[in-house]
Amino acid sequence: MNVYVAASLFAILILVYWVISEIFTILFRFVGLPEEKARFQVTSLLTGCGFTTRESEMILTTRQRRRLARMLMLFGYVFNITVVSAFINVFLSLTSNQVGSFFLGALIPLGALAIVFGLSRVPAVRRFLDRILSKAAGQLAGQTADNTIMLIDHIGKGTIAQVNLQKVPEYLDGVELAGSGLKEKRNILVMLIEHGDGKIDVPTAHTVFARGDKLTVFGDYKVICKTFHAKERFS
Repeated sequence: MNVYVAASLFAILILVYWVISEIFTILFRFVGLPEEKARFQVTSLLTGCGFTTRESEMILTTRQRRRLARMLMLFGYVFNITVVSAFINVFLSLTSNQVGSFFLGALIPLGALAIVFGLSRVPAVRRFLDRILSKAAGQLAGQTADNTIMLIDHIGKGTIAQVNLQKVPEYLDGVELAGSGLKEKRNILVMLIEHGDGKIDVPTAHTVFARGDKLTVFGDYKVICKTFHAKERFS
């Protein structure tokens, strides 16, 4: 095999690995995981390193996340074996004179990879790609105007989550927080409210929910979903 072809194939494999990592990060975001936690778990699952944190419990809370995790583990296992075996075969086929040429030939495709990675970290480019991928993923998933929920963290047996109110549930519409029964009857604590205009408020007894509000709440995950009629983005 030509050393330049081998170097190019190696660079392509790295690029594919990175693309798959980005795709699964986006998918985990659409099933309710924050980006930072999703990226870390995807890296852990894809590399098969077995690094486990308390955040990994989030993967097990829903069927969609477990399914994604299973797909990623299988893909990572097969892909890692393929990359290692291909890399070994390339080096075994090289003569001593070709080894130096291989590394020189790898500079061009690896340099191109570095440019791609660099562009993907530019905020404007990142927002543009994220907007396109989010729109496409939403269409493929049949995303509706339902209320959505994003899991933020686990604390003991409770969950911190963010609920995006596209529509205020009928029994909460126009009702003040003190009379909603959320804390007394459902053990749900509303900690923070981000309004549609970006203003952030700490809720009071007289707070009334409105369409477009993002609520940061604490309670049982299933109860939160049922109370606010909220679904994960891929439901």
